[in-house]
Amino acid sequence: MKTYTLQDINAILNGTIVGNTDQNFTAPEQLETAKKSEISFIGNKKYEKFWKNSLASLAIVNEDVSIEPGENRAFIKVNNADLAMCQILDLFAPDLPKFHTEIHKTACIDETAIVGKNSKIGANAYIGPNVVLGENVTIYPNVTLLDEVTIGSNTVIWPGAVVRERCHIGSNCIIHPNASIGADGFGFRPCPERGLVKIPQIGNVIIGNNVEIGANSCVDRGKFSSTILGDGCKIDNLVQIGHNSKLGKFCIMAGNSGLAGSVTLGNGVIIGGSASIKDHTTIGDGAIVGAGSGVTGDISAGKTMIGYPAVEARTALKQWAILKRMATQ
Repeated sequence: MKTYTLQDINAILNGTIVGNTDQNFTAPEQLETAKKSEISFIGNKKYEKFWKNSLASLAIVNEDVSIEPGENRAFIKVNNADLAMCQILDLFAPDLPKFHTEIHKTACIDETAIVGKNSKIGANAYIGPNVVLGENVTIYPNVTLLDEVTIGSNTVIWPGAVVRERCHIGSNCIIHPNASIGADGFGFRPCPERGLVKIPQIGNVIIGNNVEIGANSCVDRGKFSSTILGDGCKIDNLVQIGHNSKLGKFCIMAGNSGLAGSVTLGNGVIIGGSASIKDHTTIGDGAIVGAGSGVTGDISAGKTMIGYPAVEARTALKQWAILKRMATQ
């Protein structure tokens, strides 16, 4: 078990110690359930009220904290407690699943595939013709990489994920279990003789560097060219990204949200959980779409939109206030 003193923790965070404790620390935990040997966090002043009844002996706090730690308890003040929490979680993180051999004997690797130095491939993985893996790539069991896929260095692909033919994933990416990269886009047209005719989807998916794709999420291939996710995008579980959509850098999509085909997101766009974005819509840099919202038209940069259909947040709040007054009359 990993244990650290107050001084050990502060040597990592380089914060300001308030109070003192001789307790050794074995894990991080939230305030309400923390034990004496566990580190907790106060990232917002509204959580200060929970400190009095918490058993934690140490909390990482923002510099504007307005309470004192108490006897044999301590705070470490930092600029941003949430970012400091990331450092502490990394400190206590258990080891990832181990590979006893770099290439498992049951992995099926085509003779034309190129596997970079120090890359690992788990049991029953399929690595197709002309696949290229960079250095230090980790392919967990039961992953499928079809023809001509490329994977950048230091990328991790968890069990059950499928990357279809001709798709490209950058470096330092994480693809979580059962994600689908490059499935056919949803394209059909009515035909009097044949019912619904499937439109061939002949494009691919291009994913930049430092991108994370959540479990059971789908990024569909382009109809003509590429579906593109820019560097640093973070995609939650159960997200749908339709064909030919293009995401700029550092976009966030929360769980159960979805983009229809040919949606364009600028840099730093945030899509809340269960939000739906109509096809051929453009959302500008830094815009925010609230959870459960339905976007039917373009959104200018920096706007915050909520509701169904989505309107600017201030307008929606006024509308809801009027409806509430009407309901009480």
